[in-house]
Amino acid sequence: MSRTFRVWGAPTPGLVPFLTGLTEALKKSGYTYDPDAQAPDLVLNACSLDDPRPYRRRAQATFVLSILEAREMPGEPVQAMYPYLVRTLANMLLVYIPGKEAHFFTLDLGHYSEPEGEKFFDRLVERIQPMASATLVIKNRFEPDLEPELWDGDDLTRALSEAGKILESWDLLPAPFPIDRILPPEDFRHVQRLYGIGGLSYGNLSVRKDAKRFWMSASGVDKANLRVIGRDILLVKDYDPSQQCIVLSVPPHIEPRRVSVDAIEHWMIYREHPEVRAIIHVHAWMDGVLATQAHYPCGSYELARSVAELVRKSPDPACAVIGLKNHGLTITGRSLEEILDRIAGKLIRQVPMT
Repeated sequence: MSRTFRVWGAPTPGLVPFLTGLTEALKKSGYTYDPDAQAPDLVLNACSLDDPRPYRRRAQATFVLSILEAREMPGEPVQAMYPYLVRTLANMLLVYIPGKEAHFFTLDLGHYSEPEGEKFFDRLVERIQPMASATLVIKNRFEPDLEPELWDGDDLTRALSEAGKILESWDLLPAPFPIDRILPPEDFRHVQRLYGIGGLSYGNLSVRKDAKRFWMSASGVDKANLRVIGRDILLVKDYDPSQQCIVLSVPPHIEPRRVSVDAIEHWMIYREHPEVRAIIHVHAWMDGVLATQAHYPCGSYELARSVAELVRKSPDPACAVIGLKNHGLTITGRSLEEILDRIAGKLIRQVPMT
């Protein structure tokens, strides 16, 4: 089935020929241009540095690529451009510098570029395609059936909390990104309705509870301060493919937060490898690791499947270190303590962007 796309917004002069080239490359790759589509698969949101207007999706599945024109890239690209990604409610931001290159920025702090030249627009589509075509598994279904004896946690949740403190001491867990301070109230409510999130944070941890369930850190919380069950730490009990959602057991008296978007990835690994007892994900790197070949978005089924395949190919799946292209590492272990001991002093904080 052909995927549809449309162009929205008011392009600046330099973006007019750029959008023409990108539109033709998308058509060549199999996309159908529909200027009136109400729920397209992909939206090219043309905006400006002075007027970064958001495109308001009617469906969660619509992927929004915001496109800006700039004369040059600032010295601190991510710090300068990330707010435009958030303000335009985009999944991905493309900043075009006419006659030179295009820069991509992603929600997981990815930043990489493509120089102008031969097959420029084809190369851009190759960058966009894995992100735009991915299936997000970010819905949660909360069931208030957590056993009362677990309402205050257990030894495993206390180990999870301690591991978060250790990662923070290594400066590997940036603070939650304050999207509520960047977005006006109406746009923030729109984001909450679409994704059920209250902030963006990076890195996550999980530990196996039993054969089918695992504890995992919540989304958008300080991983160095994991305390409340159902709010900071959640018990994942299943994945419902019919609704593409993660199923969680929560205490009946707690207003729960959404679990980390990487829950589907952890679920796949735990179900296939009973020997895996813990998983840590950080925005860092290690030399010589197996790595995914495409940059899929966090929380996507495709990224989870790619990581699970590499864990399967590892000499010891319970002791694997898997690279996520332009993103970070997923590390399996027989305990959280064992993972931390194994990676201590070996992590490279700067993730290579290719």
